[in-house]
Amino acid sequence: MDCPVCSVPVIVVERQGIELDYCLSCKGIWFDAGELGLLSQALQIKTAIPDIMSLAVVASQEKKRPCPRCDKKMDKIELEGVLVDRCPNGHGLWFDWGELGQVLERTSAGAVSGGEQVIKFLGETIKVGGK
Repeated sequence: MDCPVCSVPVIVVERQGIELDYCLSCKGIWFDAGELGLLSQALQIKTAIPDIMSLAVVASQEKKRPCPRCDKKMDKIELEGVLVDRCPNGHGLWFDWGELGQVLERTSAGAVSGGEQVIKFLGETIKVGGK
Protein backbone atom coordinates (compact mmCIF):
# COMPACT_ATOMS: atom_id res chain seq x y z
CA MET A 1 0.00 0.00 0.00
CA ASP A 2 1.29 3.46 -0.90
CA CYS A 3 1.00 6.65 1.13
CA PRO A 4 -1.76 8.91 -0.22
CA VAL A 5 0.45 11.95 0.46
CA CYS A 6 3.96 10.88 -0.62
CA SER A 7 3.14 7.89 -2.85
CA VAL A 8 5.87 5.85 -1.12
CA PRO A 9 5.16 2.39 0.33
CA VAL A 10 3.95 2.46 3.92
CA ILE A 11 5.01 0.02 6.60
CA VAL A 12 2.58 -2.12 8.57
CA VAL A 13 2.92 -1.84 12.32
CA GLU A 14 1.07 -4.29 14.56
CA ARG A 15 0.64 -3.58 18.21
CA GLN A 16 -1.77 -5.35 20.56
CA GLY A 17 -3.67 -6.82 17.62
CA ILE A 18 -4.10 -3.48 15.84
CA GLU A 19 -2.52 -3.10 12.40
CA LEU A 20 -1.65 0.43 11.38
CA ASP A 21 -0.20 1.55 8.09
CA TYR A 22 2.49 4.16 8.72
CA CYS A 23 4.43 6.36 6.31
CA LEU A 24 8.06 6.78 7.29
CA SER A 25 8.34 9.82 5.02
CA CYS A 26 5.46 12.08 6.13
CA LYS A 27 4.57 10.22 9.36
CA GLY A 28 0.92 9.85 8.35
CA ILE A 29 -1.18 6.94 9.60
CA TRP A 30 -3.92 4.97 7.85
CA PHE A 31 -6.66 3.33 9.90
CA ASP A 32 -8.82 0.71 8.27
CA ALA A 33 -12.51 0.96 9.18
CA GLY A 34 -13.02 0.27 12.89
CA GLU A 35 -9.35 0.44 13.88
CA LEU A 36 -9.66 3.88 15.47
CA GLY A 37 -12.14 2.46 17.96
CA LEU A 38 -9.80 -0.46 18.65
CA LEU A 39 -6.96 1.97 19.34
CA SER A 40 -9.01 3.96 21.85
CA GLN A 41 -9.95 0.68 23.58
CA ALA A 42 -6.33 -0.50 23.68
CA LEU A 43 -5.26 2.84 25.18
CA GLN A 44 -8.22 2.75 27.59
CA ILE A 45 -9.30 6.19 26.40
CA LYS A 46 -12.99 6.84 26.76
CA THR A 47 -13.88 8.52 23.52
CA ALA A 48 -16.99 9.65 21.75
CA ILE A 49 -15.80 8.90 18.22
CA PRO A 50 -18.79 9.23 15.90
CA ASP A 51 -19.66 6.96 13.00
CA ILE A 52 -17.26 8.43 10.45
CA MET A 53 -19.51 7.65 7.50
CA SER A 54 -22.24 9.82 9.01
CA LEU A 55 -20.02 12.92 9.08
CA ALA A 56 -20.62 15.51 6.38
CA VAL A 57 -18.00 16.29 3.76
CA VAL A 58 -16.23 19.60 4.43
CA ALA A 59 -15.20 22.03 1.71
CA SER A 60 -11.43 22.41 1.66
CA GLN A 61 -8.73 23.93 -0.50
CA GLU A 62 -6.55 20.91 0.33
CA LYS A 63 -5.83 18.60 -2.58
CA LYS A 64 -7.94 15.43 -2.54
CA ARG A 65 -5.88 12.34 -1.88
CA PRO A 66 -6.41 8.82 -3.20
CA CYS A 67 -7.62 6.13 -0.82
CA PRO A 68 -4.73 3.70 -0.36
CA ARG A 69 -7.19 0.77 -0.58
CA CYS A 70 -9.41 1.62 -3.58
CA ASP A 71 -7.68 4.66 -5.14
CA LYS A 72 -10.88 6.80 -5.09
CA LYS A 73 -10.43 10.42 -4.09
CA MET A 74 -11.01 10.73 -0.35
CA ASP A 75 -13.42 13.18 1.25
CA LYS A 76 -12.33 15.77 3.76
CA ILE A 77 -14.25 15.50 7.02
CA GLU A 78 -13.95 17.29 10.31
CA LEU A 79 -13.37 15.01 13.27
CA GLU A 80 -13.33 16.93 16.56
CA GLY A 81 -12.26 20.08 14.71
CA VAL A 82 -9.45 18.31 12.84
CA LEU A 83 -9.61 17.96 9.06
CA VAL A 84 -8.90 14.34 8.06
CA ASP A 85 -9.28 12.26 4.91
CA ARG A 86 -12.01 9.60 4.68
CA CYS A 87 -12.48 7.00 1.98
CA PRO A 88 -15.91 7.51 0.35
CA ASN A 89 -16.29 3.71 0.24
CA GLY A 90 -15.75 3.39 4.00
CA HIS A 91 -12.31 1.75 3.82
CA GLY A 92 -10.81 4.00 6.48
CA LEU A 93 -9.21 7.27 7.55
CA TRP A 94 -5.90 8.98 6.84
CA PHE A 95 -4.33 11.13 9.55
CA ASP A 96 -1.48 13.48 8.73
CA TRP A 97 1.28 13.73 11.31
CA GLY A 98 -0.06 15.08 14.62
CA GLU A 99 -3.75 14.89 13.71
CA LEU A 100 -4.43 11.61 15.50
CA GLY A 101 -3.19 12.93 18.85
CA GLN A 102 -5.32 16.07 18.44
CA VAL A 103 -8.46 14.02 17.78
CA LEU A 104 -7.86 11.68 20.71
CA GLU A 105 -7.13 14.56 23.09
CA ARG A 106 -10.37 16.29 22.10
CA THR A 107 -12.53 13.15 22.24
CA SER A 108 -11.14 11.99 25.57
CA ALA A 109 -12.56 15.08 27.32
CA GLY A 110 -9.19 15.89 28.85
CA ALA A 111 -9.13 12.68 30.93
CA VAL A 112 -5.79 11.68 29.43
CA SER A 113 -3.44 13.15 26.90
CA GLY A 114 -4.32 11.28 23.72
CA GLY A 115 -1.23 12.50 21.89
CA GLU A 116 1.09 11.27 24.63
CA GLN A 117 -0.78 7.97 24.83
CA VAL A 118 -0.48 7.42 21.08
CA ILE A 119 3.25 8.14 21.17
CA LYS A 120 3.68 5.77 24.12
CA PHE A 121 1.59 3.12 22.33
CA LEU A 122 3.44 3.36 19.03
CA GLY A 123 6.76 4.60 20.36
CA GLU A 124 8.32 1.17 20.76
CA THR A 125 7.77 0.51 17.07
CA ILE A 126 7.85 3.94 15.46
CA LYS A 127 10.00 6.92 16.28
CA VAL A 128 7.33 9.64 16.11
CA GLY A 129 8.77 13.06 15.33
CA GLY A 130 12.17 11.97 16.57
CA LYS A 131 10.84 11.39 20.10
